[in-house]
Formats: sequence, C-alpha cells, structure tokens
Amino acid sequence: MGLIKEFKEFAMKGNVMDMAIGVIIGAAFGKIVSSLVDDVLMPLVGMIVGKVDFTTLSVKVGEAELFYGKFIQNIVDFLIVAFCIFMVLKGINKMQRKKEEAPAPEAPKGPTQEELLTEIRDLLKKK
Repeated sequence: MGLIKEFKEFAMKGNVMDMAIGVIIGAAFGKIVSSLVDDVLMPLVGMIVGKVDFTTLSVKVGEAELFYGKFIQNIVDFLIVAFCIFMVLKGINKMQRKKEEAPAPEAPKGPTQEELLTEIRDLLKKK
C-alpha cells in the first residue's frame, strides 16, 4: 500500500504535472512543425532546386530502397524544432537573469547597536 501512496504523491507533484503538459504541447508543436516542413518549406525548396519532390528521393541498394529525401525532411524538421526550443530557453534565461540582477529592496535602517546602547545608558542615568 505504501508504494501506491508514494507513487501518487510523486505523480501529483507540480513538476511532474508541468512536465506532462510540456510533453503534450511539445507533441502538438512537433506536428505543426512537421506540417510546415512537409507541406510548405520542402515543396518550395524542391521548386527552387528544380522541381524536386523530396518525399520521392530514394536510392535502391539491392532489394532495399533508401528514402533519403524523407531523411532530409526530418533533418529540416529537427533543426526548426531545435531552434524554437533554443529561442524559448534563451528567453527564459534572460528573464531569470533580470530577476537575479534586480536589487533587493534595502531593509529600513534603524539605529546601530552603539546608538541603542548609548540611549539605554542615558535613560539609566536619568533615573
């Protein structure tokens, strides 16, 4: 019974939930980027380099057919995702540096220890 309770506590921590949300959003973002690469960028690149359809680029090696065009598309896909992640992390790091650089408000200044002792001495002299 302890193992189930421990797992439940682990799964309900904020970091795990945030990570799960990040994975889901990342998967959706990956689909958008894949569509951008497959449906927009690669056809344009194909037209520029001479009406080449990258999805059909392949080479036969014996009985096997190697689709290197799809591999090129996946590399472009990866580079776009990696660049987007880099830009997001760069922005997060910049915000964290600004937080660290912001000076903490100074504590209100009170009398020093010597001033307090002098005041106590003077009050004792008056009595």
